[in-house]
Amino acid sequence: MAAPMELSCWGGGWGLPSVHPESLTVMAYAKFSGAPLTVNTINNSWRARKGDVPVLISEDIVISQPAKILNFLRKQKYNADYELSAKQGADTLAYIALLEEKLLPSLLHTFWVDAENYCSVTKPWFASSITFPLSLYLPGKMSREALNRILLTRGGPPLYTLTEVEAQIYRDAKECLNLLSKRLGTSQFFFGDTPTTLDAFVFGFLAPIYKVCFPRVHLQEHLKQLPNLCRFCDDILTCYFRLTASDGRQPS
Repeated sequence: MAAPMELSCWGGGWGLPSVHPESLTVMAYAKFSGAPLTVNTINNSWRARKGDVPVLISEDIVISQPAKILNFLRKQKYNADYELSAKQGADTLAYIALLEEKLLPSLLHTFWVDAENYCSVTKPWFASSITFPLSLYLPGKMSREALNRILLTRGGPPLYTLTEVEAQIYRDAKECLNLLSKRLGTSQFFFGDTPTTLDAFVFGFLAPIYKVCFPRVHLQEHLKQLPNLCRFCDDILTCYFRLTASDGRQPS
């Protein structure tokens, strides 16, 4: 019998099983591959001192970071990519790199750096999921880490000011969304009728942008002009998570 596997991740809201892109990526891949994960969402009993989730635990093995978790699941014979050709496998890596370079900075900015979104939505939601006094510390730590990550990759010449960086990352994000929309076309998933690793990553990145109700929705407005990507997110939520827009915990 295979060893039990437990996934610790941030919980859901706004009709999403998780509002955290990396947690959502792993949860989606587990659904696609049939991996029997027991999902434990972070709540007020959580005692860890970091925001390093998702974390997969199997016996004495502890794995973090989505790519490493997915590799572990593949080694346990839960492989959503077994029908892909070598070229499709290479395309998967290229598109994931595109997501991380072009879309992730804007996602981090939307959640953690934009002051209005952070103060009215992100900070209270994440703080409500963890115990005091960690709730006073961890959201701010995650916000600072997000800003540092953006500036580390985008803060050098010729972009010297935060305003210039912000403008560039949103231009890049819109370009990335347009490319994803063109690549998906009228297909159900990116490589046909069956979801793969790429679909899990795209869903993990797009669904929070699409569903979370932020006061500043600059990127969300662009995404909603690409109906095939919105349909892609809705189909995965309906088929694999049985969630609708009315499900999930909303911020108080």
